[in-house]
Amino acid sequence: MTSPRIQPQGLLSGLRILDLTRLLPGPAATQQLADLGAEVLKIEESHGDPARHMGPPAGNSFAFQAVNRHKRFATLDLKQEEGRQRLLALAAEADALVESFRPGTMARLGLGWDALQAANPRLVLCSISGYGQHGPYAQYAGHDINYLAMAGMLHPVTHSNGVVVLPGLPLSDVLGAQAAATGIVAALLHARLHGAGVHLDVALVDAALGANPLALAAANVGQEAEPAGQGLLNGGAPCYNLYRCADDLYLAVGALETKFWEKLVQGLELSELADRHWSRGLAPGSPASQEVRAVLAARFATAPRGEWLAKLEPLDSCVTPVLGLDEALEHPLFRLRGAAGAAPASEGPPRLWVAPAQRLADTAFAPQREAQATGHDDPPAWQAGV
Repeated sequence: MTSPRIQPQGLLSGLRILDLTRLLPGPAATQQLADLGAEVLKIEESHGDPARHMGPPAGNSFAFQAVNRHKRFATLDLKQEEGRQRLLALAAEADALVESFRPGTMARLGLGWDALQAANPRLVLCSISGYGQHGPYAQYAGHDINYLAMAGMLHPVTHSNGVVVLPGLPLSDVLGAQAAATGIVAALLHARLHGAGVHLDVALVDAALGANPLALAAANVGQEAEPAGQGLLNGGAPCYNLYRCADDLYLAVGALETKFWEKLVQGLELSELADRHWSRGLAPGSPASQEVRAVLAARFATAPRGEWLAKLEPLDSCVTPVLGLDEALEHPLFRLRGAAGAAPASEGPPRLWVAPAQRLADTAFAPQREAQATGHDDPPAWQAGV
């Protein structure tokens, strides 16, 4: 007998998601579903997700907490028959199962697509991997740096001397998480409409490959990406650049359109530069373009960032501060819209949080349940209705 469905608030309330994923991409994807109201049951081995041990606090690191709120936590040993049978029983009542093992591992455990379909023909299986379920790299290990490198995403990110720069952001992991969450929701709709589940193959390298449409457009006309400092969007245009202020803080200028450029130079009291714009013939990366940038750089260096913002923000000239994360989390842009905040924690100081980007209009978001200890909700079972 199946247990009745709980109906918490949320767009995905009533959906049940089995989460077998680890580290960042999979947990970030399932957290998106949990934030939207799905019941997510995270299944771990007794020693827990490795991300639990990526820093303090011990066994429930802040890195782990960042991508595992609103879930329930149980343990199973999938190498044992009892654990496998319990997982199949859970899958029989689930809507989706998300896993991030090396391709082929689920099948070797007797939990592959055929076994899961036999347990629940409507189940959606989402397999997240580095290089996909098939192909020459399917069994290769990798991390974000490898996926970005293979997808052509690192090559254009260089210093002006051509040295490749590491972005310092887990881009393919986050892009892959978003692709997985979107795919799962689409597959769940398909299952509801047609009565049959599907197997999704989400490769992090593919998520990175599709993340630079402008480079693809250039490739389709036989062009290569411009070297750093030579293109419109990579430092070659004065209107789209970073500038250091007198207090060594930076401003980001994005005055790509003429109307914003004219407002900017007016605010800088450099109106004689109004016609020195890429749309009026100033070639990005050219000596003339570098000269204009030098003039702007010298002007921005005469006052601290706050003074420039007070002067330029009212002009609506596409100028913003380059913030550190600590500054961003406290900025009114995010605090007043409920996109970031701090919530009381069961132990220690309040936990900083970031809301999901997809929120109902005029509806406040606040985390309701932080990540719990390994096995906190053992034995693994779906919640009963209330």
